[in-house]
Amino acid sequence: MAGGQHAKATAGRDGQGQIRERSSLLPSNRKLRHLQGLSLRNLELRKTASHPRGRTIDDESLPSTLKTPEKALAQKEKAKLEHSHSSVDLKQKAKDVPERTVADKRGAAEERLSVSRLKRADTLNWTNASSRLRQEKLEQATRGKMADVWYSLHLGTTVDPIYISEVIRETLNPSFRFFDMNTYGAFVTRREEITIRFWAKTNATDSDVLLIDLNVNLRSLYFIGKTVPENLALESFSLPLPRNAVLFHLSDGIYTSFTDLPNDEQGGSPKASRKASQQVQSTSSFDALMRLSNIDNCIQDAISTRDRLMTQIDNILHQQEEKRDAVNAASQAQESLASTTRSLGACRKQVQSVENHRSKLQASLSSRRAAILSGQDTQQKSQGNLAKGRVELSSREKARQGIKSDLSGQIRRIGEDLSSIYPIAPVSDGSLSFSIRNSVLPVAGSQPHQDPIESATALGHAAHTTHLLSHYLSTPVPYPISPNGSTSTIYDPISTSLPSEAARTFPLYQKGAVAYRFDYGVFLLNSNIELIMSRQGARLIDLRYTLGNLKYILTVITEGKGEIPGRKRGQIKGLNGSLKGSSRDSSIGSRHLEKKAVEGENSDAKELRRALEDSRIH
Repeated sequence: MAGGQHAKATAGRDGQGQIRERSSLLPSNRKLRHLQGLSLRNLELRKTASHPRGRTIDDESLPSTLKTPEKALAQKEKAKLEHSHSSVDLKQKAKDVPERTVADKRGAAEERLSVSRLKRADTLNWTNASSRLRQEKLEQATRGKMADVWYSLHLGTTVDPIYISEVIRETLNPSFRFFDMNTYGAFVTRREEITIRFWAKTNATDSDVLLIDLNVNLRSLYFIGKTVPENLALESFSLPLPRNAVLFHLSDGIYTSFTDLPNDEQGGSPKASRKASQQVQSTSSFDALMRLSNIDNCIQDAISTRDRLMTQIDNILHQQEEKRDAVNAASQAQESLASTTRSLGACRKQVQSVENHRSKLQASLSSRRAAILSGQDTQQKSQGNLAKGRVELSSREKARQGIKSDLSGQIRRIGEDLSSIYPIAPVSDGSLSFSIRNSVLPVAGSQPHQDPIESATALGHAAHTTHLLSHYLSTPVPYPISPNGSTSTIYDPISTSLPSEAARTFPLYQKGAVAYRFDYGVFLLNSNIELIMSRQGARLIDLRYTLGNLKYILTVITEGKGEIPGRKRGQIKGLNGSLKGSSRDSSIGSRHLEKKAVEGENSDAKELRRALEDSRIH
């Protein structure tokens, strides 16, 4: 339990002998952290006429009413009596009762008790009324009493609330939703005092009206019980709740803010107190009454003096209203002048910055205009040069076409010369083998017991032809060739895993060489031939046909129209060009070569090629 010590839950008896619960929190331990919710009972929006309970406005006519000279004078001066809301005129029945004077005040109390009391008749006879009429009367009676109610919690005299409740619509006894004060921190939860403001709105009002403004200290609250019915009325509790009674829901029960309750030690009930108040008591003396009359006259004089002073103050304020308006207008004019001066200074700064920006833009535009003029001059010069360049371009294009034609003819001549120097012819045994300068070179892997000298000679001629073609056709090969006749070699610069230059040089002859190195050298030579064919637009049939692929390249580059030009004097550094597609397709011998190559591929050739690829990787 937060808050320190607590009182033990004890029980006492009220004046009627009933057991009443007691709170478990000591008054000194009650803090805002124990407050959980609020309720409002017996809602009353407007004050009623102040008259004793149980009497109407014509009760002055009863014989039991105390008569004074002031009341008698007031009744005589009154021109017309107010209409009684009772169905029976009590004044007519009181004619036979003798009027009491001030002189008989000593025995007035005993005589008033002996006179039979007059009873009123029922003012509203609803016994025979219809249900519709009763409903209308009930709605009329409750329409002015129902209201929309909500409340706000404040700390001290602060304007901003710390909590605002929900709005309960059209109610007389609103019960609001509970809340948790621990969320506001120790600055709020450790306090004992809080200000509660209840607001109400009815159909007759356009806005919310402050109904209750109550500053409460939790120590002074009166404990009601653990639970209280939601529809608690004046008659349902042994100690009746007043109008607009605020109920505080704390952690140990429900409290209210009574200020005139009797102490617990008295143990008297409200009924006993009413019986005690009806006992006959002695009245005041004549001197006391005179003093009260003098005091009343002084009070009335003070009230009239106050009203006169208020009127004079209002007149003075009204007379000085023009002066106040002039002073206010002067102060407003000064504030307006100061504000205008500040705005003028800010506008001048903005104008200065805009002028600086404008000068920068003007300078930039001037530089751009100069640049545009110079650019236009340069453009005019360029247009003149462009016309000259177009004429020169057309002449150079014609020269380029002539050079291209001459280059194509020179390539044809070189192809014819290579074909005559290293003639390649098919062998008549039908195995798609070719011979170069009468040295037969079968397909790789097709004749394992071939003559090593003849194959080395054929590979040397093929290597030299490939080397020349790479230079004449300006096609660098990835594997450089060293053409030395029957002892030619080829170099592999790509396989960096090999330890030395000698290990990267592979022979193109079988005698005295390792078999797999010879096979790998032949594979590198065929790869160079494949690259040259792809640059010339020729289609590779099979990588193993070394001489067949060379024959195919020579056939492609020697095809063309017209006569083959003769050799020109002078050094030819390189021939750059290629012939594609159409001439290759027109060659009958190349088509026959492709058909033979496709038909000659078998499973042994595939295995040899796979082995060569594996050896290249290793």
